Amino acid sequence: MKARKLIFGLYADRSGLNWVEDIIRSAACERGVCVQRTEVCSYPDADIPDYGFLGDQWRDEHPGKRPGDRRPVELRATVPCSLRVWRALRKEVLRRMCPEGNHPHTCEVPWMAM
Repeated sequence: MKARKLIFGLYADRSGLNWVEDIIRSAACERGVCVQRTEVCSYPDADIPDYGFLGDQWRDEHPGKRPGDRRPVELRATVPCSLRVWRALRKEVLRRMCPEGNHPHTCEVPWMAM
């Protein structure tokens, strides 16, 4: 099996990262595959133009709240699987991260998928 990656840009603290990792692991197990490895890449806001807007999104959706330990990060999960399983896994992870669909709502962990 080829090792494939799920990559997400997040504006998260440790509990938000754990939430996303749990979603990925659970969805993978339900498809009979295991997450081989997860890694978190952390960047200063200024160095991450692709993910910097996630912090702005969080501040817009949570006016007056402090972000605490949230920061822009990239979460990479490596899963050995077929392309068909990877596509189904990615779709399920996205559905679980955003169960309310496309209409406007507040995200506790703003994200973007790569």
